[in-house]
Amino acid sequence: MDPLSLGLPHRPPFIFIDEVEKLEAGLQAEARKQFGGEEPFFRGHFPGNPIVPGVLLAEAMAQTAGIAIGGPGKMFLLTAIRAMKFLRPIRPREEIHFRAKRVGEAGGLVQCAVEARVEGELVAEGQLILAPAAAVGN
Repeated sequence: MDPLSLGLPHRPPFIFIDEVEKLEAGLQAEARKQFGGEEPFFRGHFPGNPIVPGVLLAEAMAQTAGIAIGGPGKMFLLTAIRAMKFLRPIRPREEIHFRAKRVGEAGGLVQCAVEARVEGELVAEGQLILAPAAAVGN
């Protein structure tokens, strides 16, 4: 499934998932991404030894979480990253599979457990807190 058709508010070049593979609306989503290695940030992020930046992995997991709990007309914003771990470097051309699952809600904030895997191996995990866009800054 195309992430834009599922309500992702981002646009290129700031979309870090290629396809949504599974969606249980309001509960969880699974998505994938493969960086080709030609993206401009690789020229400066460990030149000669390119690594996918952890901040982009966290953003991809947040986009997956937003699709899981959102939908067309329901936009969420990342408000906190909790206990994020990057367990090994991810290289260009490795296919990354993301999973986000709603695990709690309080005061309009939604907590999601997120993970990234490459060939079944857990490479990153953590928890994200998202807030409805209208609630941010109020």
